[in-house]
Amino acid sequence: MIHPDQLDLSARELLAVKTVADYGSFNAAAIALQMSQPVLTRTVQRVERLVGLTLFNRTTRSVEITEAGKEFVALAERVLNDMQIYLKAVQGRSAQQRGQVVISSVMSVACTVLPSIVARYKHEHPGVDIHVYEGVHGNVIESVRSGVADIGLTYLDDIASIFTQKPLSTQYFHVVLPKGHALEKHKQVSWSAVQNQQMVSLPSDSRTRRLIDATAVTAGLDLAHTITVTQFTTMMQFVAKGVGIAIVPEGTLADALSLGLSVRPLIRPRVSRVLGLVTLKAREQTPVVHAMTGQIEQEWRR
Repeated sequence: MIHPDQLDLSARELLAVKTVADYGSFNAAAIALQMSQPVLTRTVQRVERLVGLTLFNRTTRSVEITEAGKEFVALAERVLNDMQIYLKAVQGRSAQQRGQVVISSVMSVACTVLPSIVARYKHEHPGVDIHVYEGVHGNVIESVRSGVADIGLTYLDDIASIFTQKPLSTQYFHVVLPKGHALEKHKQVSWSAVQNQQMVSLPSDSRTRRLIDATAVTAGLDLAHTITVTQFTTMMQFVAKGVGIAIVPEGTLADALSLGLSVRPLIRPRVSRVLGLVTLKAREQTPVVHAMTGQIEQEWRR
C-alpha cells in the first residue's frame, strides 16, 4: 500500500530526477534547471526518501542511475507529459473563451443561414464578441483584403490568389412569386416567361444583379427592373405586396417561404453560383476565428 507521504511529490521534483537521469550529472542538470547543485541534490534525496528507493549511485566522479531509478524516471516522464498535454488543452480552451470574430457576408447569407450558425457558436463560446457586416460581393472581398473582417462569406467569383477559398454550396436561382400569380401554375419557370413581368431587384452594381442581367442579355431578353431595393428581406416584402416578382439565389428562399410566397426553379438556362468562405492567406487565424470557420463548414455539411 502506498503511504500518503509518497504522494507528496511535486512536478518540480519529478523534473529534477528526470533531468539528472538525462544528463548523467548533477552539475549539468543543475545548470539546465537553473538551480544550485546543493539544492538539486537535496531535492533528489527527498524524492529517494519519500519513495524509499535509491535512484542514483553516486561517486565523486560519476552518477549512475539504478534499475529502480530507470523505472521511476519512466513514471515521471509519463506524469510530466500528461500534465503538459492537460495544460496545453486548458490554455487552448481559455484562449478560445474570449476574443472577437468579424464576419463580412453577402446579404443572402447574413439574413438567412448566418444567424443560426452564430447562435450555435455563441452557445459554445459565450465570451466571444461577433461583428457581422452585410454587403455586396465587392464589399465582402474588400473587408477581408483590408483586414477589417476575419472571414468573408460570398460567391467565389474571380477570387484573387491572396485569398484562401473554401466552397460551401452551389446555389441555383429561383423566381419568387406572390400568391395567386399566373406563373404559380408552372413547376418551373423559364427566363423568357419573366421578361414581361414587373421585377423587384437589387441595385445594378451588385454581383447578383449583374449575373441576372448578363443571363438575360445572352438569352436576348429585356427584364423590367421597376423597383430597386438593397436588401433581400425588403425585396420579399415588396413581392408579398404584389408589386412585382423577384429572381434570387436559393439561399434567400427561407424568407420567401416564411412570408407565404411561391418559389419556382428558374430554367432555360439553369443559372447557379458557388457560395464559399474566404480568408486572407497572409493573416493568421486566432483560435476563436478558427473555431468559427469550422462551425460554418460544419453547418453547411449538415
